[in-house]
Amino acid sequence: MTDEQIRQHHNNIDENIRKFGYNSTFVFTDDGPSFCYSTGVYRNFAIPEIFISSLPKNLSHELIENYVNKFKNRKCIPLNEKMHDITDRFPIYLIEVSKEKLAEYTLSSARFYGNEKFEYVQLIYPDAKGYFPNDIGYDYDQMIMGEFEN
Repeated sequence: MTDEQIRQHHNNIDENIRKFGYNSTFVFTDDGPSFCYSTGVYRNFAIPEIFISSLPKNLSHELIENYVNKFKNRKCIPLNEKMHDITDRFPIYLIEVSKEKLAEYTLSSARFYGNEKFEYVQLIYPDAKGYFPNDIGYDYDQMIMGEFEN
C-alpha cells in the first residue's frame, strides 16, 4: 500500500467510528485463517472490542453489529456462557482475550487507541456439526486466542 492508501484507510476507519461508533475490519489472509475485529466499541459503548476468526466477511460484520446492539447499553458482558441471541444461525460464546495476544492482528485498534486502555473479547462458534472447540469431534480452523472452556 502507498502512504496515500494507508492515510485514506485510516480516514475511512475514523469516519466509520464517528458515524456508527465503531468500525469493523475484515482481514483475508492466504496463509492462515481470515479474521475480523472491531475498533471504537470500547471508547464509545464501554464494552470490549470483539475479535472473530475464520468466518466469512458479511457474517463477521453482522455478528459484530449484533454484539454492539445487544450489549452497548449493558454494564457487563457474559463471558464463557453459551448464548443463542447474537445470531439465529448458531449459539456462541464470548471469551476474554488480552489485547497483547491480538497485537499483530488488530492494528487499526492499536492505532486508534494508542496508549489508552481498551479490552477485547473473542466470539467462539461451533463447527458445521454444532461442536465447539474442546468437544470431541470438533472440526474447524478457528484461531482461539484466549482460554476457552465449554
